[in-house]
Amino acid sequence: SLCRLKDLEMAKLGDSDVHVKMLAAPINPADINMIQGTYAILSELPAVGGNEGVGQVVEIGSRVTSVKPGDWVIPADTGLGTWRTEAVFPEGTLLRVPSDIPVLCAATLSVNPCTAYRMLADFETLRPGDSVIQNAANSGVGQAVIQIAKASGIRTINVVRDRPDLPKLVERLMSLGADHVITEEMLRKPDMKDLFKSIPKPRLALNCVGGKSTTEMLRHLQHKGTMVTYGGMAKQPVMVPVSAFIFKDVKLRGFWMTQWKKDQMHNKDNLESMIQSLCELIRKGQLTTPACTEIPLEDYRTALEASMKPFTSSKQILIL
Repeated sequence: SLCRLKDLEMAKLGDSDVHVKMLAAPINPADINMIQGTYAILSELPAVGGNEGVGQVVEIGSRVTSVKPGDWVIPADTGLGTWRTEAVFPEGTLLRVPSDIPVLCAATLSVNPCTAYRMLADFETLRPGDSVIQNAANSGVGQAVIQIAKASGIRTINVVRDRPDLPKLVERLMSLGADHVITEEMLRKPDMKDLFKSIPKPRLALNCVGGKSTTEMLRHLQHKGTMVTYGGMAKQPVMVPVSAFIFKDVKLRGFWMTQWKKDQMHNKDNLESMIQSLCELIRKGQLTTPACTEIPLEDYRTALEASMKPFTSSKQILIL
C-alpha cells in the first residue's frame, strides 16, 4: 500500500540532462527495504522506487558528451528511481552500457554482479585453484559469484537452505559452475572434512545471512582468511567464536555497493572498467541473468508481492 502508480509531468531537458525511456527494472531486496524505511538510505518523499534497471537514451542536452540517442544506460549510483516508463536524468547519474547484451542482463547489471565482482577482487588476492565459501548462494549476488569465480578458475563452496526442491536448485547452481553445493545442516557435519580433500579451505567467505549460518561458515575459513558481510537476511548478528579470532586470526569486513560507488564518483574509471569486464563475461556466455519473471509495470503489485515470498528463486523484473 506504500506504492502506487501515478502519471507525472516530465521534467524539461536541461543542457546537462538526458531523456531516457526505461526498458526494464528489477525488484531487489534493498528496494523493498528502502520503501519500508529500514535501509541506510531514505529518499525524499514522494519518491520513485527502484535502484537498478536499463533505459534507452531518447534525447540529450547540448552539453552532454558521454551518451547519444539510442545508447543504453544504467544508473551510476543508488536512488535513481528506475520503476518508471521514462524520465530526465542528469548526465552524471548514468553510465553507458553496450546494447549488444540481452536487455535483462543489462537491467540486472549494476547491483548484484558488481557486488560479486568487487567482493571477489577487493579483499583477498585470489588465484586460480583457490576457493571461496558463501551462504545464500542462490541469491542474485550468489549466482554472480559462482559465475565470475568460475571464469577466473576460483572454486566455490555454496551454502543454501534446505528446501523441498533442493535437487533442482543444486542442479541449477552446478550448471552455473558451482563446485560444491551444500545445505546449512551439512556445514555442521564432520563430512566437511571429506569435502576439503578435493578443494582447499577457503581464503574468503561471503556472508549475507548472519546468525548461525555465519558462525558455521567461519569454522572452515583458512588461517588469516577474510569474511565479508554484505547482507543480513536472518536479521541476527554475526557471532564469532573467540578461538577463530585468536587462533585463526580471521578478518571480518563489510561491503556496501552504494558506498563503493560513492567513493568512485570523482573518478568513474574503476566503475567503467568493471562494467566492461562484466559485459565481456556476458558476451562470452560466462555470466547470465538470474532466473527472471517479467511483469508489466501495471501489475507492479503482483511483482512486489512475489519478490517478498520466502525461497523465491526468480527475480521479478518490471517491463517498462
